[in-house]
Amino acid sequence: MNSERRITTPPLRLRDVVGRGALYGLVSVPVLGIGSLFVTDHHDRTTFLAVAGGFAASMAAVCLLFGLFFWWTCGGDIRRCRDWRTIKGQTEHLTVAAPVMVRIGVLALVLFPGAFGLYHLVDAAAYDSWLHGG
Repeated sequence: MNSERRITTPPLRLRDVVGRGALYGLVSVPVLGIGSLFVTDHHDRTTFLAVAGGFAASMAAVCLLFGLFFWWTCGGDIRRCRDWRTIKGQTEHLTVAAPVMVRIGVLALVLFPGAFGLYHLVDAAAYDSWLHGG
């Protein structure tokens, strides 16, 4: 740890943030699938999955766009969430927001096709199957 600024080292790299976001996205797809099983009606289940996929696509676009822009404007001074207490000025909040938004954007980017894949899987399920719903 750097004693004069108290910033955790080594600094975050974009590749590591994207990798962790993709991992979180891969974990979120089965969670969405299990959560959709609690919606019992077939129409409601497909609607839930379609809305989740649409919301994920929107979040991916917005968070990645702003997150990458913030990353670019920070000029290499990217901080972890635990470095929040080292922020001194008004514009230094972007140094923490950039990796958070990139990670959420990549998570949503991975969740988006997973949600629509689950939607098509549920929609094509046989009428009397547990995947179809009531």
